[in-house]
Amino acid sequence: MSERALIVEKPGQPTIREEPPAEGTLRIRTEYSGLSAGTELAAVKGTTPFATSVWDAELGLFRPGTATGYPIERLGYMEVGRVVETGALVAMAYGHRTGYTADPLVDRIVPLPPDLDPVLGVYVAHAGPICANGLLHAAADLYGEVRTLGDGVRGRRVVVIGAGMVGLLTALFARRYGAASVVVVDPTPARRSVAERLGLETLDPDDVDVAPVLKTRWRHAAADHGADVVFQCRGRSEALALALRVLRPQGTVIDLAFYQGGADAVRLGEEFHHNGLTVRCAQIGRVPRGTAHAWDRDRLSGETIDLLRADGAAIREHLITDLIPFDDAPEHLRALSDRTRSTIQTVFTF
Repeated sequence: MSERALIVEKPGQPTIREEPPAEGTLRIRTEYSGLSAGTELAAVKGTTPFATSVWDAELGLFRPGTATGYPIERLGYMEVGRVVETGALVAMAYGHRTGYTADPLVDRIVPLPPDLDPVLGVYVAHAGPICANGLLHAAADLYGEVRTLGDGVRGRRVVVIGAGMVGLLTALFARRYGAASVVVVDPTPARRSVAERLGLETLDPDDVDVAPVLKTRWRHAAADHGADVVFQCRGRSEALALALRVLRPQGTVIDLAFYQGGADAVRLGEEFHHNGLTVRCAQIGRVPRGTAHAWDRDRLSGETIDLLRADGAAIREHLITDLIPFDDAPEHLRALSDRTRSTIQTVFTF
């Protein structure tokens, strides 16, 4: 039986297409699929680097040339499905589609515990581990060897730039693991409102100069002011520039953002140079070197489930802002792309 999948034919044209089922032995029927707005809207808008360059996976380089990225046939990585044969609920990352035929020897399948609201399962396989991996990088940056996920934030002053899904989950992780302070910075009132309803402190960078405000508040020693660590979760160069400005000397930005343009706002001759700062990319495809055996993706999913058990009711009420029928997904993506609609977390329902 065919399946229906959300794809992007070419920039500006998301659509639902009938497809034959994949090869495999385990049938999954999708119940929820979360939208990662930044990454997926880049595909819709054509601003993803895969639309303008050729990716050399072996050398890890984007090369000039004619991109072959369209149609994008696998969009999304936040799925909850029910195993047809057993009725079990699982979290996976197979894209927005009505169903999937999994190979248990190849596909990563995370069973969802019965006490978890199924819609929260969209965070378990991939999105939550992205955020947990940010904390893992902060811990590795501080200690090298990571014993607990909280090693990099416990007792420290933390700033999170960006109050989208990744930023808010990262802030909740930092709070859960004992950060002394967590401040979320975002210029969008609706996003700050969600952060505040989740019990997080916020600052508006359009209203105050965030760097002197926080550096005046957080004094460690003479000529040593600012955040211990900044999680940069907003894919704009001015956000990275701000992240560098709020850090204390020799601090680190843990960068989880996906940048689609240049970085003209980042002045490497200013705070970055004079305060001896570090920018560390925490892309989900890699845990810090030396931690892969102890901290694989399954363990990060387990940490995500623990967070959802602790804060799931608030996340469900405040963070998941849109439940959209799958048939309406193309129209929803177009509206988000042309800014006639906004979202913090969209979940497609089936």
